[in-house]
Amino acid sequence: MQSALLRAATTLILAMSWHIASADIYTFVDDNGVPNFSDRMTDPRATLFWRDPKGPKGITFELRRDVLRMPPKALGPDIDAIATLYRLEPALLAALISVESRYNPLARSPKGAMGLTQLMPATAQRYGVRNAFDAKQNLHGGARYLRDLLVMFDNDVRLALAAFNAGEGAVMKYGRKIPPYAETQRYVPQVLSQLALLRKAKPAVAQISD
Repeated sequence: MQSALLRAATTLILAMSWHIASADIYTFVDDNGVPNFSDRMTDPRATLFWRDPKGPKGITFELRRDVLRMPPKALGPDIDAIATLYRLEPALLAALISVESRYNPLARSPKGAMGLTQLMPATAQRYGVRNAFDAKQNLHGGARYLRDLLVMFDNDVRLALAAFNAGEGAVMKYGRKIPPYAETQRYVPQVLSQLALLRKAKPAVAQISD
């Protein structure tokens, strides 16, 4: 009976997936033997049932990692100042933004990530960002979030970046390791590659493009 219910629920979810928002799906069997499905980890017994192929944010990547992307002239000083305010290396914040949004303050991913640092709505709310498409508000929110993640993961930049992309809960769930999401697995090396290139460009953020 339980397997029949599970097959029926699976069929229903797959049939409906074309018109519902993309999301990871979790499942657990409750005390009555009934399979439960949710887009959130609502129960400690829940396990991943279906993973959204677009990844945690649905952001896109360039294939090459050896191309330096410098901040535009109008944005560079703000990145430098806000990174310094939150005790971040300016090149790290710039590298994150270059991968998240290509320095586009109006960028929006298919999954709803917004602005320069591609803040998800819940993260923007957590850090008091009322308008995530306002460049300075977004920079403040993203920089504070990155600083908190660095503290949480003992200044391990790789884990902090993974958490910025996939959420701190995902990093903790997988034993303080980079989660096995295709997007996150690509995201971390992309940001680290940009960071290395920006560090070689002296000074990292003062040397900005038009």
